[in-house]
Amino acid sequence: MVRHYVKNIRRQPWSIGGNEMKLDGVRVIDLSMFLPGPVMTQIMADHGAQVIRVEPPTGEPARAFGPFDPDGESIWFRNVHRGKSSIALNLKDPADRQVLLDLVGEADVFIEGFRPGVAKSLGIDAETLRALNKRLIYCSLSAFGQSGPLSPKGSHDMGAQAYTGFLAINDNGDGRPVVPGMPSADMAAALTGLSAVLMALYRRETTGLGDTVDANMYDALMAWTAHLSGPVFASRNPPTTKTHRSIGGSAFYNLYETQDGRFIALTGREMRFATALLTALERPDLITLASEEPGPKQQELLAALRTIFQSRDFATWCDFLKGVDVSWAPVLDMAEAFDHPQATAREMLIRLEDGREIPGTPLKFADEPGQPELVAPKLDENGPDIRAKGWAGARD
Repeated sequence: MVRHYVKNIRRQPWSIGGNEMKLDGVRVIDLSMFLPGPVMTQIMADHGAQVIRVEPPTGEPARAFGPFDPDGESIWFRNVHRGKSSIALNLKDPADRQVLLDLVGEADVFIEGFRPGVAKSLGIDAETLRALNKRLIYCSLSAFGQSGPLSPKGSHDMGAQAYTGFLAINDNGDGRPVVPGMPSADMAAALTGLSAVLMALYRRETTGLGDTVDANMYDALMAWTAHLSGPVFASRNPPTTKTHRSIGGSAFYNLYETQDGRFIALTGREMRFATALLTALERPDLITLASEEPGPKQQELLAALRTIFQSRDFATWCDFLKGVDVSWAPVLDMAEAFDHPQATAREMLIRLEDGREIPGTPLKFADEPGQPELVAPKLDENGPDIRAKGWAGARD
């Protein structure tokens, strides 16, 4: 379905859908950088929150990250800052810091992504700001949290993946880690921080008080080990891609190269899927191997399937597998993924009237759906109005 975009007086300058949203009236100040905080507040903005993006005078670093639109706008920046207001403040300047403190007095949520201790040195730590506004929910997003021996350490996504063991299993089956394709620590921290802030907003309805949230990449990833940490807790052995059922040790949860260098993913280990595919391939002799424990006992099946999938090209396998009751997926590149009809059907691809595109919001509601804004602010675009009018000068 192609969406038609119309001017909406309430949500300037462009938006889709109706008027009411889940976070209408929630005021958010965002001082974070790069991905975790901006992704978190972008989701909030998509669902009605009024977000003021406080940038340093030089701007959020992502503004300089290409590729760029023909008008010079960073696509990365637009993807996580559309619909927000921008004000540039030098927080070491008393006058600029006072502008921020005035905004805090009427804010609901405050997000910062500094290393532990930096916010306090600037006079904008949780204790200081919550003394000004008892209803404020103060969320710190960091790599390793506000306590512990790693707390002072600066890091981005891959550092958290390295310390949590995730990078060690991000290999090609040979035990040699590679740079991860997905910034899972960043995204996990964003979603963890969002969950915590929404819980705090809910609780505030009863207590009238805000809270302080310590969200970070390390904790978020450590909490995502439920399906992987079994061998650690059982025998202090780490999971490996050659032995663990979910990361490479199972033949029916694995990747197979086709004749033309593309890949097919088998994505379900249930025996009914194995039976259906191996029967369709006229290899019923392999069915019993699919019931073996992941790891060495499935190597024969893995080898056989590798040979089989290399016998035909990608398109032929896609046509063949459509008629088989097996859990599988074609391995698409990201351009193919956004061109897939599912992306349009789920409104995860939004096209602007001028041909530009943005990802949609992942949270879907039957009532009061999100309304993704389609443009990002210029640096300090809303600064003069915010300085003069406070929250009334921010985009609504």
